[in-house]
Amino acid sequence: MPKGNGLSNLPNVLPAAFQVPDFGQLVAPALDHKPRILMLYGSLRERSYSRFLTLEAARLLEAFGAEVRIFHANGLPLPNDAPDTHPKVQELREMMLWSEGQVWTSPERHGAMSAVLKSQIDWIPLPGGAIRPTQGRTLAVMQVSGGSQSFNAVNQMRILGRWMRMVTIPNQSSVAKAFQEFDEDGRMKPSSYYDRVIDVMEELVKFTLINRGVSGYLTSRYSERKEAAAKLEERVGLKSI
Repeated sequence: MPKGNGLSNLPNVLPAAFQVPDFGQLVAPALDHKPRILMLYGSLRERSYSRFLTLEAARLLEAFGAEVRIFHANGLPLPNDAPDTHPKVQELREMMLWSEGQVWTSPERHGAMSAVLKSQIDWIPLPGGAIRPTQGRTLAVMQVSGGSQSFNAVNQMRILGRWMRMVTIPNQSSVAKAFQEFDEDGRMKPSSYYDRVIDVMEELVKFTLINRGVSGYLTSRYSERKEAAAKLEERVGLKSI
């Protein structure tokens, strides 16, 4: 912080929108409900390894004390190929608003996340009126590959999570040769991959516990407060005419 009154050397800063970070605002209130985690996965195949991984992770999250909901994209139309009132779109958006954290799991297709996973995110507008359906929520990313281990899908999902203004945790999971890692019933076999999935889910719950209740403060931005102040000033000016 500059000497003096703090803003004397910052003539281009709008004082009304400038806030010094306050540790007291970062102390999460005690919430009596379990951490709410929404899980999305990017495959519609009958034997889907991304779905198997999602289900395995859901069991772990519940063991860690979270409440879990899984969105199944079967029947979800392509973005802009149906109105926002489509039942699957409404289901997805309601789950987004319910969640405090999310897990995105995708197979790697042609070196990228799947279209099924991306379509789910594309149905979520960044601003929804005054509500941002994803901003401030925690996020964990995982992928499955048919061949050797790769990180293309998780890296893309990290970029997407940043764009959706989410708090993406440091850890992640990439399961190589996924067809070898699950039994006939779709349960994940013991392995270092499985151990990493446990790590990721544990970390997600911890970050969600820290983040929930204060995510609005964490994602409050000077530029947006400045814009809001300008709009308020404009409305007040119009009323005085």
